[in-house]
Amino acid sequence: MKTLTTTAHLEADTNSRVSLFGPTSGDEGFVSLRVEGEFVELSLIARPGTADALRALARAAEEAAAALDQIAKTTPDGDA
Repeated sequence: MKTLTTTAHLEADTNSRVSLFGPTSGDEGFVSLRVEGEFVELSLIARPGTADALRALARAAEEAAAALDQIAKTTPDGDA
């Protein structure tokens, strides 16, 4: 991954979408994973050979979601 550091807060209405850009005569194709909010849009471009990196990202996101679920269970009002 190229280096870029930024911070954005996910909100309940954050959208995600995947777009496939198939191979052309001069390009091997890629997938775009977009995370969109009201003011911020993050686009990750993944080329062939990077599927394991996307899977690792998905595992980390699942782990983070599970941690948020646990936090919600332990707060007095049940809201994270």
